[in-house]
Amino acid sequence: MKRLIALMFLVAFSTGTLTACNTMKGAGQDVQKVGEKVEEKAEECKDAKC
Repeated sequence: MKRLIALMFLVAFSTGTLTACNTMKGAGQDVQKVGEKVEEKAEECKDAKC
């Protein structure tokens, strides 16, 4: 019984950890895309032609 409970906690913790990693990876990609758009706009407006 103790093994089953320990295994259940291990599975729950592992699932939560892996989900969090994927979420953070996606958030990082979103931030990177926003940064690229800001950089593109800054290049367009470099000569005050916005």
